[in-house]
Amino acid sequence: MSIHSLKRECANLAWDNSIPPALHVKSGDEITFDCLDASNGQLTAESTVQSLGTLNFALLDQVNGPVYVDGAQPGDTLQVDVLRIENPEWGWTALIPGFGLLADEFTAPALKIWKLESDSDSDEGFAWFDKEKGMKVPLRPFAGEMGVVQKKKGAFSTIPPYHTGGNIDTKHLTVGSTLFLPIEVEGALFSIGDGHAAQGDGGTLLQVCGTAIETPMKVTVRLSVRKDKPYTKTPHFSTPVVKHKSEEEYYCTTGVDSDMREATRSAVRNMIEFLVAEHGLDRVGAYMLCSVAGDLRMHEVVDMPNYVIGMMIPKSVLGPSVSNKA
Repeated sequence: MSIHSLKRECANLAWDNSIPPALHVKSGDEITFDCLDASNGQLTAESTVQSLGTLNFALLDQVNGPVYVDGAQPGDTLQVDVLRIENPEWGWTALIPGFGLLADEFTAPALKIWKLESDSDSDEGFAWFDKEKGMKVPLRPFAGEMGVVQKKKGAFSTIPPYHTGGNIDTKHLTVGSTLFLPIEVEGALFSIGDGHAAQGDGGTLLQVCGTAIETPMKVTVRLSVRKDKPYTKTPHFSTPVVKHKSEEEYYCTTGVDSDMREATRSAVRNMIEFLVAEHGLDRVGAYMLCSVAGDLRMHEVVDMPNYVIGMMIPKSVLGPSVSNKA
């Protein structure tokens, strides 16, 4: 196992299988990516709401990479283990007119610069939303963009999610989580970016950029090629070991589609395939288990044209997998 690093200058504004790799690694290697925030450095801790008027939208949501993984072939699965995340002491959240789920109701621009603090009583940080009122947000940093390129030729925007990953904006992909991506080209060509210090489930509800506490970050992942997960057709992920008994661990499958209902159907269908392949259930039993124990979540609902819907099942319900590799 080798350890690599990729500078923030090694970034692109599209998913494109013709972009040459910035780095070649072996399966199982660790890579640290130094990522700018989603504004591509256009916003800083000193920015004001007037700064939003000068944003160059063509530069938003860049991703660092791509990384070529030796041995990765079409039909394989790329396992992405999130090992470490470091972020500075600031972040930002913005409303930009014309974007977002409630764009017709929130028409004025707004910008909040957050101070990201550590908690002396735990290893988790927080950011005050309103200190006077005692309102603070726990920090759960993660990268909103993680993905591999498609087999289709051309440059695809980094704004929406795809079945190969991308802007999936899923808050569960924090340190200790594992993401599984379907590989469509040799080498996989993995990229990452869009650091978030915290975000609610449902993804980018405000607008195209600035939906969470956006922040630069250094994120370290381990990339491994899996030959034993051929059913991975959209992003799957496994949540980290929890620190509090009141929390739960999950396995999640996703559906990605321009039609929300079809994305939901796909998420359930993919969970059924997982339960059949990894836990030895028949399709009827798997469907029943989804009905009584699964949670459907809207992970990403505004980066058009696609939605990301997740089907999550607690690991405590599942027990060990047949292959013992889930």
